[in-house]
Amino acid sequence: MVSTSNHLLQTPQWGALKSEFGWAAETLPGGLLVLFRRLPLGYSIGYIPKAPPEADWTGLLPDVTARCRARRAVFLKIEPDAWEGDQVFDFTAHGFRPAAGIQPRRTIVIDLRGSEDDLLARMKQKTRYNIRLAEKKGVVVRASNDVSLFATLIDETAARDGFGVHSAAYYRRAYELFHPAGTCELLVAEAEGRPLAALMVFAVGTRSWYLYGASSNELRHLMPTYLLQWAALRWAREKGCESYDLYGVPDVDEARLEAEFSNRSDGLWGVYRFKRGFGGDVLRAAESWDLVYNEALYLLAKALRRAV
Repeated sequence: MVSTSNHLLQTPQWGALKSEFGWAAETLPGGLLVLFRRLPLGYSIGYIPKAPPEADWTGLLPDVTARCRARRAVFLKIEPDAWEGDQVFDFTAHGFRPAAGIQPRRTIVIDLRGSEDDLLARMKQKTRYNIRLAEKKGVVVRASNDVSLFATLIDETAARDGFGVHSAAYYRRAYELFHPAGTCELLVAEAEGRPLAALMVFAVGTRSWYLYGASSNELRHLMPTYLLQWAALRWAREKGCESYDLYGVPDVDEARLEAEFSNRSDGLWGVYRFKRGFGGDVLRAAESWDLVYNEALYLLAKALRRAV
C-alpha cells in the first residue's frame, strides 16, 4: 500500500507531545522531526521516527549530525517510513548500521478503500458476528472528551494484560494537541450505562492509526471492542483515509503467526488474535538504522539492554 502522506510520528503535534514527556523536539528545514532523549552525564540519543521516504538524506545528514553533536548524542536512530522490500536510502554507505527499532516492526494494515460492505466481507466471519452481536446486545459507541475515563480503562487493561502504559496526563495532552485539528477521536463503547471499552484513533492525510485502546473487565461477553473498532474504521473512512494501521503484532512471519496464535497470549500475541479478524494485511517495516557517534557508550548501552 503506497503512502500518500506523512506518518503521524512526523507531525508537529507529535513533536509537541513528546517534548512534554521526556524528549526534546527539533524540526529541520522541510519539516523533518528529530527527537532527543536526555541521558545521564549530559549525553543523549537522537531519534527520527518514521522518516518520510522522500527525505533528501544527502542534504539533511550534515545538519542532523551537527544537531546530534551539539546535544552530545551517543547515536542517531532513523526509522524509515517504508515497508520491508521498499527501496530506501543507502544508509550503509553513510556509516549507518542496521539496528532494532523503537516502533513495532510488524503490524496489520487495513485497506479502507471500497464500500463498508467490502470491508466487512474481508473480515473473518467471527469478527463480523461479534460486531453484530455487540449491536444486538445494546452496545453503543460515542465520541467523548473524557480522557480521565480512558486513562482509568487503560490502567485496568494494563493490570489485566500485564503491559506498560502512559500516564493520564500523556493521553490528555495527546487529545488536546490532535483533536482540535480533527486528527484524533476518542471513542467509547457503552452498555447498560457503563463504559466498557475506549480507543484513540488518529488520522493524517490518507492514513489512520489505532494507537491506544482499553477495555473493562466487565461485560466482555458483549464484545464491545469489536463494535468499537468498527466505529473507528468508519471514522477513518469519513476522514478520507485509505489505510488503517492496527499498530503492532508479534514480529514473526505470517505462517508462524497463524500457526501459533491460538496457543499464545504473551506480549503482542494476545492482540494478534483480535486484530487478525479485521481483514488487513500483515506488513513488516523497513530496517531501522543507527549512526554511532560514541562507540564505547553505544556498546555499553547495548550490553545493558541485553542484561535487563
